Amino acid sequence: MEFVIVTGLSGAGKSRAINALEDIGFFCMDNIPPKLVSKVVELCLQSNDSISKMAMVIDTRGGTLFNGFFEGLEDLKQQGCEYKILFLNCQDVVLENRYKETRRRHPLADETNGSVERAIERERELLHPIYERADYTIDTSYLSPAQLKERITNLFLGDVSKGMVIHCMSFGFKYGIPNEADLMFDVRCLPNPFYIDELKHKTGLDAPVRDYVLEWDSTKGFVKRLLDMVDYMIPLYANEGKSQLVIAIGCTGGKHRSVTIADLLCQHLLDKGRRVTVNHRDINKR
Repeated sequence: MEFVIVTGLSGAGKSRAINALEDIGFFCMDNIPPKLVSKVVELCLQSNDSISKMAMVIDTRGGTLFNGFFEGLEDLKQQGCEYKILFLNCQDVVLENRYKETRRRHPLADETNGSVERAIERERELLHPIYERADYTIDTSYLSPAQLKERITNLFLGDVSKGMVIHCMSFGFKYGIPNEADLMFDVRCLPNPFYIDELKHKTGLDAPVRDYVLEWDSTKGFVKRLLDMVDYMIPLYANEGKSQLVIAIGCTGGKHRSVTIADLLCQHLLDKGRRVTVNHRDINKR
């Protein structure tokens, strides 16, 4: 059975993540106390229903029950049950704004006398050991709900046991860097189509922009070295047992150069037989 544990900061999008997993065939359960996880898995395995994919949300809403998180994982290990941990992260200021907009109550509000800022800080401390052990991390700070669903779908639609998943991402530095990036490359040094009137309002997915970016010797030299470096480093990460590798390509606005290079990198890795997804985080931003 393919088993995914979804956890992370409150307000980071775990509910949307579990909905996305349900849409691609996972049997999903929310807010499960860690000590009950092995019992629930055992019941599912013994049931007559054929459950091949399961996902559970485990987070700090469980109060003191959450303290048994690693004990619950140890029980799973003793059962011989393989699992992956998906951790949803988010920047503090974004989380604070989300709580202000939704007026939801933070699970640790009582512990911090109602201070959302201190509740987020305290939750981050509690979750740090789990963050360190996570197989997959997604920073939702600048992702729309649709983009998060796409990331989840691309990540888990295939069999997660079949090798490392490589995620190529384009982004704009003006909107903030992606915290989950393992490798990050700055392509602001390449010729910028933004200053060409007929290209300004197109994106790196459009052939005229792509051709403009790739026609320069500076770009050709960069691409050759980028592909050589990535091809060299991927086996090193895989040998370390890494489940996910996030490669972020950034330009100023995330619409032209970074999109072209990220797309090119994705196609190169697909041609190499790698499991690859691509996401253009800021392509629709103005």
